[in-house]
Order: sequence, then structure tokens, then C-alpha cells
Amino acid sequence: MTFSQSSTALICIDFINDIVHPDGKVAKHGNADFIARNDTLSKVEQLQTWAKNKDYLVIHVKIGFSDNYNPHPTTSPLFGSAKKNNIFVSDTWGTEFIAQLANQGNDLLIEKRRVNAFYSTPLADILRSHNISQLILCGCATDLAVQSTARDAHDRDFIVTVVSDCCVAKNEDVHNSTLQLLTRIASVTSLETILKQKI
Repeated sequence: MTFSQSSTALICIDFINDIVHPDGKVAKHGNADFIARNDTLSKVEQLQTWAKNKDYLVIHVKIGFSDNYNPHPTTSPLFGSAKKNNIFVSDTWGTEFIAQLANQGNDLLIEKRRVNAFYSTPLADILRSHNISQLILCGCATDLAVQSTARDAHDRDFIVTVVSDCCVAKNEDVHNSTLQLLTRIASVTSLETILKQKI
């Protein structure tokens, strides 16, 4: 597994307060505890620093809806109750990136309306315009946004690497079983292995 400075991008998905902060409306369902047990945010911070030192393209993707929740998938088992519970409202604390991993400098920001980071977003166009062929993925949740994005990226012919200990799920069983499935379409590796990579 090798990465090229000119063709690699790090994509960080849904590290927003509602999802990963201990006071977040979704995080309290398991994500925050998972992060505390596994020191995940510190590891993601190391991954981001490594990528920036390599001059890789760094992209932050987050879920967000307007305050009138348009377009909001009311029939979705995952997002259907967002409007009722006032979750994932754009330009509020809940959809801000958690301070430890906040968007910095020349990082790119994309807001999405669904699980998959590619769905109805300019992500694919951005990657192609930068001649990116290799993607390094981290984010929350392993079984949702990370998995969905990895599978879509694979079908778009990107070379995909998922950094296992820089992803978050509601518990370790869900996290590990999803990573095992992803080995069919991506390289699944650890932060330690990633940090050893050279240009």
C-alpha cells in the first residue's frame, strides 16, 4: 500500500458535534462512548496532521439540513426523526466540526443531505478536478457513512483505504463486522500502518 502526493485525498466524514461530541444528540447513543474507549479523535487528529504534512488534499464532509429541513427524507429510518428532534441543522453548533478536528487552512468542506458523501454533492467532481485516484477514509459511522462512501468510491474506480481506528460506530461489534465486510472492496488498515507510509 503506497500513496502518491499528487493523487491522494483524505476524506473525513461527519465528525460534527451532534454525532461525536459527548453532548451531541446522536453521539449519546454510543458514538461518544466508543470514542472515549478508543481515543479515536486523537488518532484522527494524527491522521489529518500526517496528510497535511504530505500535502494531500483533505476534505471534510458533514450532514446538514436547512432549518426548514428541505430536502429532508421524512421516510428514512435514519433521518426521518431529525426534523422532530431538531438534529443536523446547518449553521448550528450541532453541525459544526468538533473543535479537535475543525476544518483548517486549505481543507475543503462539503455538506451532504444523505448518508453517502458522494450522493448529490460535488465530491466526485472535486476529486477528478484534482486528479485524485486514491482515497483514505475515516469517519462516523463505520457502518453508515464510511461504508456507504467506500462502496460508492469503489464503484467509481477509486482506490480506497479505510483507516480502521479512525472510524467510529455505536459499538465495537458493529465497527468490526463492518470493517470485515469492507475488506472485499477496500484496504482496511490501522493508523500505525498509515503513519509509516512514505511518498
